[in-house]
This record gives sequence, structure tokens and C-alpha cells, in this order.
Amino acid sequence: MSLTDPWWWPYAMILVAGWLATDIWRWLGVFASGKLREDSELFIYVRCVATALVAGVIARLILFPIGALAETPMALRMAAVAIGFAAYLGSRERIVVGVAVADAILVGGWLLLGGG
Repeated sequence: MSLTDPWWWPYAMILVAGWLATDIWRWLGVFASGKLREDSELFIYVRCVATALVAGVIARLILFPIGALAETPMALRMAAVAIGFAAYLGSRERIVVGVAVADAILVGGWLLLGGG
């Protein structure tokens, strides 16, 4: 690295590129959503695609984890998802409850197994 290359330049590029890649679509969604009906075919399609993407990311985290998550047993990851989903349903579909319970199961199990 030289004096002409400041240390913050890569971080600034990540922020700008991340902002440009996502914020444009968010603004377009805001403008388009005012004209869409919730029961329209396009809205249903977009909701299905978004749900499939989230499900794919969750499946990847469970089946092919990286980093510290890879050190946890598959059974623990599956149990955390199942118990978190049950907590979500039991709390009248409050996402924060499901995520918090799943996190507690995952971290607690990891600590009990000697991971921490």
C-alpha cells in the first residue's frame, strides 16, 4: 500500500457498491408498490421469489455452513431451526421470538458441547 492509496478506500468502495446495488431496487420497489395490489400476480410472484431466496440461504447455512457455524454438529443446527420455528408458531408468528429462540438453542448447545 502506498501513500496515494488510503487504507479506507476498499471499505468505501464496498459501502458504495453495496448501496448502489441494493438501494436502487429498494427505491424502485417503494415507487412500484403504491401501484400494486397485494393479490396481483406480480406481487405474489415477487413474494414467492423472495421467500425462496430466504429458504435457500437458510438451507445453505444448515447444510453447508462456514466459519464457526461449521464447527457445530448438524443435529444441533437442525434442532435450533425446528425449535425456533415451533417458537415462532407458538408466539403467534412473531419472527423475533423464533430467531431469538433458535439463536439461544444454537449458542447454548455450542457452549455445552465445548465450543466456547
